[in-house]
Amino acid sequence: MNIGIVSTGIYIPENYITGKEISEKAGIPITVVEEKMGIMKKPIPGDEDHTCEMGIKAARKALEKENILPSEIDLVIYIGEEHKEYPLWTAGIKLQEAIGAYNAWAFDVALRCGTTMMALKLAKSLMMTDPSIQTVLLAGGYRNVDFINYENPRTRFMFNLAAGGGAIILRKNHHENLLLETEMMTDGSFSEDVVVVAGGTKHPISKEALESKLNYLDVLDPEGMKQRLEQKSMDNFLKVIKNSVKKSGYEVSDINYLGILHMKRSAHEYVLRELGLSEDQSIYLEDYGHIGQIDQILSLELALDHGKVKDGDLVVLVSAGIGYAWGATTIKWGGDKQ
Repeated sequence: MNIGIVSTGIYIPENYITGKEISEKAGIPITVVEEKMGIMKKPIPGDEDHTCEMGIKAARKALEKENILPSEIDLVIYIGEEHKEYPLWTAGIKLQEAIGAYNAWAFDVALRCGTTMMALKLAKSLMMTDPSIQTVLLAGGYRNVDFINYENPRTRFMFNLAAGGGAIILRKNHHENLLLETEMMTDGSFSEDVVVVAGGTKHPISKEALESKLNYLDVLDPEGMKQRLEQKSMDNFLKVIKNSVKKSGYEVSDINYLGILHMKRSAHEYVLRELGLSEDQSIYLEDYGHIGQIDQILSLELALDHGKVKDGDLVVLVSAGIGYAWGATTIKWGGDKQ
């Protein structure tokens, strides 16, 4: 049984912040922002760019691209962030209603920036085991840039956080763009290294918390995290890619395109070198920053627009998210239309 990608959609806000503006806010040289962090500019949310709303806009684009009727969708999986319009709110149900997917049911999933990879694995499993699920929409938005305090040097590696929305439509027995195997890894020893301190049950939001800026992302043990994570993260990053490809029946040398999240430039180049890939076999998202779990969808769309992905190509999408989680999905692009 084949599960194929029918369509994708991306929504990028019109508002941007430049690398120069980030350098001024953070008090660091512009060369560090642009060359080391790899941020020329990144989208930030406008007044109406709410999290779920950006996912709705991306979903509509995915539907329109292939003239898919909302009534054809059997399941909506919300892949956006937990930071959204309202707390304690199932965004997937709102998204389902907004696009008119009245024959579907919906739920939310979350694995930080690894959410899309995890959701692809979950969607495929559900489609393979439930005869009633023929077409699935994965969609959501991301704006964790709201939690960045540029004056906090402990969170510099997250200065690339941006905003946007993405969507993927999957269909059973679709003989193009075949969704192959996904490999996931998580390591709970890093689960409390990166957190928003205030706002949960441990530290409820308060006037004092807001004054101390405890409602922003922070790293509780920056040196310890760096020592424990730096090489381990790269090793696991490469491991999920290799395992995803191998489980799909291919070799790393078969990879034609790598859809990779935005990270510092040296790390991006390291991954390509380790896999024997050239710069032309990926896209560095220096004009977009890191839109969380939307990066892989964005990278795939840009690659298609620039002719970097063609029929017959082996495409690997890869993610890493705080927590820590790593994931990779292999796709055989193109195929015979039926």
